[in-house]
Amino acid sequence: MTVFKTFWKVVKKYKGTVLLYTIILLVFGIINMQTKESNINFVGTKPDILIINEDKEGKLSKNLENYLRKNCNCIELKQEEIDDALFYRKINYMIHIKKNYSKEIMENKNPEIDVKSTRDYNASLAELMLKRYVKVQNVYKTKIKNEEDLIQQINKNLKENTTVQISSKIDNKQVENASYYFSFASYSIMAVVIFVICLVLSSFKEKNVNKRTLTSSMNYKKYNRYLLIASLLYALVVWIIYMILGIIILKDIMLTPRGGIYALNSFCFTFTSLTLALLISNLVKDKNAVNGIVNIIALGSSFLCGAFVPQEFLPDNVLKIAHMLPTYFYISSNELLKKIEVINLKELQSIFQNCLIMFLFAIFFIIVNNRISKYKRKVG
Repeated sequence: MTVFKTFWKVVKKYKGTVLLYTIILLVFGIINMQTKESNINFVGTKPDILIINEDKEGKLSKNLENYLRKNCNCIELKQEEIDDALFYRKINYMIHIKKNYSKEIMENKNPEIDVKSTRDYNASLAELMLKRYVKVQNVYKTKIKNEEDLIQQINKNLKENTTVQISSKIDNKQVENASYYFSFASYSIMAVVIFVICLVLSSFKEKNVNKRTLTSSMNYKKYNRYLLIASLLYALVVWIIYMILGIIILKDIMLTPRGGIYALNSFCFTFTSLTLALLISNLVKDKNAVNGIVNIIALGSSFLCGAFVPQEFLPDNVLKIAHMLPTYFYISSNELLKKIEVINLKELQSIFQNCLIMFLFAIFFIIVNNRISKYKRKVG
């Protein structure tokens, strides 16, 4: 118990660090939520879209454009402004109709329509409209060979139900806030766990302390077991603190099944961060180097994996690198939870897979840590 008590005494010395990263999370989380308007549901919503129609002479492409303009808010932008407009949510969806679109439809081909999306609720609505039109068009194009008749039949079919009405049972803005909170928390959790555990364990490895341990009657394995249990409890305390803060900030959503999945996902990530912290503490003895390592790992993985910038806006090359880090799978689950309308086992399958991958990372860190420890005992 002496080891256990000493561990927590050393932890208390670094409570300021825990408080600092917690304040960072709270400040950015609250600022983000206050800059967004509350929106529980929306009825008759028209998404903001951009239409680029290169098939100006085509009647079918013009008809598609008219249908979209009738059911959406069409925004005019220059080509170089599109990516920024999507990032800042000035538009939800971009539709690019290529040249000869109408001609290829009448030849019974399936010309591609290029799209770019913010992948939010409004973007999904715009995508539904586009798919609905294309589906109706594809049904009639094989039977009707006259372009005017085809347009007339398409419009007749679509006219039967053109009123858009969406009623959501969940508070979409609250879900977005929860996703942002937990994604940004990846930085705070990883930094707090790695920084404090590395500093505490390095204190136990100091020469004088190590000599006392070796000359004491305590078994070496028992000593390490106490340190491991204390580290596990510390990580658990950190996780509980952030869950309590989540309940205070996000309120009702944390008391739903969705909130439970957010909590489970963050628990898996906290455990993985703990195993990584134990590995780093075994590799690094210099306390001065710990701060730099925390910045490289926690801050670097947050930038690469989408904690600060949504994954959908990150370049493909960056995401390929991010796949090698557990933070990517944690944030990916948060993003998936934001898009799921109904919580069920089928929808949660990808999230459970991400949790499994995080545990595999944890097992890998444990195995490497054990190998290094064995090597050090042999050399020592």
